[in-house]
Amino acid sequence: MRTTRVRSVALAAATALLLGGLAAAPAATADSGKKPGASATLHDLARAQGRYFGSAVDNPELDDTPYADLLGTEFGQTTPGNGMKWYATEPQRGVFDFTAGDEIVDYARANGLKVRGHTLLWHSQLPDWLTSGTWSADELRSILKNHITTEVKHYRGKVFAWDVANEIMNEDGTYRENIFYKTLGPGYVADALRWARAADPKVKLYLNDYNVEGTGAKSDAYYTLIKQLKADRVPIDGFGMQAHLALQYGFPQQMRQNIKRFAGLGVDVAITELDIRMLLPADATELAQQADWYGQVTDACLAVKRCVGITLWGYSDRHSWIPAVFDGEGAALPWDENLQHKPAYDAIRKALTD
Repeated sequence: MRTTRVRSVALAAATALLLGGLAAAPAATADSGKKPGASATLHDLARAQGRYFGSAVDNPELDDTPYADLLGTEFGQTTPGNGMKWYATEPQRGVFDFTAGDEIVDYARANGLKVRGHTLLWHSQLPDWLTSGTWSADELRSILKNHITTEVKHYRGKVFAWDVANEIMNEDGTYRENIFYKTLGPGYVADALRWARAADPKVKLYLNDYNVEGTGAKSDAYYTLIKQLKADRVPIDGFGMQAHLALQYGFPQQMRQNIKRFAGLGVDVAITELDIRMLLPADATELAQQADWYGQVTDACLAVKRCVGITLWGYSDRHSWIPAVFDGEGAALPWDENLQHKPAYDAIRKALTD
């Protein structure tokens, strides 16, 4: 396990106040009415290819008017960075608060963006009442079912997809021993998917994780799990590849083949949390390499029909989660801190156009 590449469990709590992933058919994306060309947005260009192009956003960023305005004009989809996570939506047992998620949904509706729900089930950013409690299997199963059912029903018709279970595997392909696995066993994943489907029969249901863009033990585990879920007729519609990449660790060269492999299971694939960080200070060589990688990721998605869209995890270095979590790293996004295009932006445009 290359711990400097993955998000450290020890640092997971730091993301609680930061930007912390699916599939929609092309018809479900926002239509800007523009024809692709020099003035077309990234979403316009993606939509012409039958995809969506979006970005995550966290609630405090909506107060940054120039930033929020760019989100509303350049993209066709957004994901709430934190506002739909368990700590925010059920801060006390049975007491729900959808204020943060609703704010982003309202912004998205006002600006013609579709919303991806993130996330119903994750080992991190859980409320204290849940993690400090001692629960029997029946109690925890009831808590989990109620949380999923209540939140999915609240956002029924307002989101096109849910990251139902997020980051449930270790790097070696074993199940992460979170509170749900330790108490309920691996069957909690299938249960969560069934409960989400019952609460909203039309929403797309996904599993989502990082370090699964290429082939390896972790992505193999998800492939095996999704294949089994399909065989057991458990509702599963897609697989989210987060794609938190770093220049110093190399590009996942088998990404296109891996996307195709999952699509072969009969599920959609989406790039859900894309950023490409580097060691600071950034120089022209690193920015050129980053641009090449953004182009490669876009190409890999476009090469497989069932890769339905790409979501950046924030689009400007102005509001990136990377520097606070990865010491000495950053410059991960296609816009700089002044909301100016970087070479990565041009590479994405070129890939979408070509």
